[in-house]
Amino acid sequence: MARIFIYDTTLRDGSQGEGISFSLQDKLNITRRLDEMGVDFIEGGYPLSNPKDFEYFQKVPSLGLKHAQVSAFGMTRRKGGDASDDTCIRALLQANTPIVTIVGKSWDLHVHEVIGTTLEENLAMIRDSIRYCKEQGRRVFYDAEHFFDGFAANPDYALATLKTAADAGAEWIIPCDTNGGTMPEEVSRVIGRIRKEVPGLLGIHCHNDCELAVANSLAAVVQGATQVQGTINGIGERCGNADLISAIGNLGLKLGHEVLFPGRMERLTELSRFVHETSNMNFRSNQPFVGQSAFAHKGGMHTHAVARLARSYEHIDPTLVGNERRILVSELSGRATIIQKTEKLDLGKDKALMGRILTRVQDLENEGYEFEAAEASFELLVQKEAGLYTPLFEKLVYRVNIEAGLDGHPITEATVKLKVGSDIMHTVSEGDGPVNALDGALRKALLPIYPRTGEIQLADYKVRVVNARAGTAAKVRVVIESRDQNSVWTTVGVSENIVEASWLALVDSIDYKWLKDKASSN
Repeated sequence: MARIFIYDTTLRDGSQGEGISFSLQDKLNITRRLDEMGVDFIEGGYPLSNPKDFEYFQKVPSLGLKHAQVSAFGMTRRKGGDASDDTCIRALLQANTPIVTIVGKSWDLHVHEVIGTTLEENLAMIRDSIRYCKEQGRRVFYDAEHFFDGFAANPDYALATLKTAADAGAEWIIPCDTNGGTMPEEVSRVIGRIRKEVPGLLGIHCHNDCELAVANSLAAVVQGATQVQGTINGIGERCGNADLISAIGNLGLKLGHEVLFPGRMERLTELSRFVHETSNMNFRSNQPFVGQSAFAHKGGMHTHAVARLARSYEHIDPTLVGNERRILVSELSGRATIIQKTEKLDLGKDKALMGRILTRVQDLENEGYEFEAAEASFELLVQKEAGLYTPLFEKLVYRVNIEAGLDGHPITEATVKLKVGSDIMHTVSEGDGPVNALDGALRKALLPIYPRTGEIQLADYKVRVVNARAGTAAKVRVVIESRDQNSVWTTVGVSENIVEASWLALVDSIDYKWLKDKASSN
C-alpha cells in the first residue's frame, strides 16, 4: 500500500483546545517525540500570533530533527495588498521553516461576509501568497478552510480556489472540514471529484464536531489523499481534531499503509500518554487503541473467551500499539477471570485459593469496593489472600486536624504514627486538605527507609457516594490514580469516613509501589 504522510498540528490547532496551554519547552519536547516516531510534518504554530510561537521557530533548529520537517502556519495576504509586504506573509518567511502552510477561503459565504471582498480578489489572494512564498524558496501547503461547506454551497467556486492554489505552485492541497459537520460518504464523493479535476498531491484536515474526524480522514485516503492532518489525542478547539493516534492505528494496522518509522507503531500508547501528561489532561480510558479500557474485559463470558482465543473479543493484539490486555475484576467475574489475573504469580492451580479470592472480591464489592478500575488494590488483595504479602509498615495511629487560620482560611495538619520494623516513626505535615496532609506525613515517615516513595505522584483523586440514601452517614469510595516515571496504577478505599477511605487508598498506593519495585529488582 501507499505511504501516507502524517502532518501533526498539535502545537497549533491542538493548543486551541479549551484548557490547553503549552509552554515553549512543552512544544519543543513534543516536537522531539514526534520526530522520533517518524511523523513527517509538524506545524509549529502561527509566528505572528504570539511571542512564544515566534520563539519556538527560533529554537526548533537546535533540536537537530532527524526526519520531521517543521511548518509555519499563516493566512493569505490581506485583501487589496501585496504579498511581498504583507505582515503575515513576512512573519511566515521569517520563521525560516522549509515549509509554510497557508490557509485561505473556499466558501463564498466567508469571502463575502467574513473578509468582505470579491470572489476574484480572494482567488488573487490565494495565488499571490503561494506564488510569492514559492519564489522565496519555501515549499507551500495550502489548507482550504471550510472547503466542504463551501463545496456544498458553490462547488464550482470551491474547486476554483483549489485549482488556483495548485496552479500557483502549492505542493499539497488540503481540503478542510473546518466545522466538522460533513458525513464520510460526502467526504468520499468530494475527494473523488477533486482527484479528477485538481492536479497535485492531496491531503485532508478534519474536525470532530460530529465524532467523524477519523472516519472522514480515512474516507479521504481511500479516495486518494496521501497526507492526513490532525492532533495527538484529537485535542483542539470545540470538539477537537482528527485523533492522529486512531488515524495512524487504522491507516497502518487496518488499511496496511506505511506510516511512521518501522517499529514505532508499538510506541503509540507511550506517545498518547506523553501528550496527555504534557497538556495536563487526564488519560481518556476509553480512547481507541491506547486507552486503559481499550482492551479491558469484565464479564465472565468475555474473559473466559479471551483466555481461550484473544482475537475472539479483540480487533488487534494490544501489543501492536504498546497497550496491554486487562482483565477486570468485579462481582461479575468468574473463576477464569481470577485465574487469568493471577497468572504471573502462578497461583491458578490452587482452586481453593481462587475461590477465596473470588468470594473476597464479591464481599468487598457488596460493601462498595470496585476493583475493575483499581487493579493495584486487587493485586495487593491477591497477595494477602495467598499469604505472600509483607507490609512495608504498620499503622499505629493517624489524626487529621482542621482549624480556621487568622486570615479565615483553613489550616489542615495530619499526624501519622507508624511502625516500620522495630522503629516507630512519628511525623506531622500540613497540607492543602486532609488527603494532601496525610500524604505528606506518610512520605515524611517513609522516605528515610524507602526513598523511592518520593517518586510517587498523585495524579487523580475521585470520590463517589456508594449508598446515597444513607445521607451524611453514607459510605464513600475513594479512587486514587498514582504514577511514577514508568507506570500508572489505581487504588481504592471505602468507608463511611472520607478521610479513612482516602487513607486506605493512599496506603495501597504506596504498598503497590513498594511491591512493584521489589518485583523489578528480583
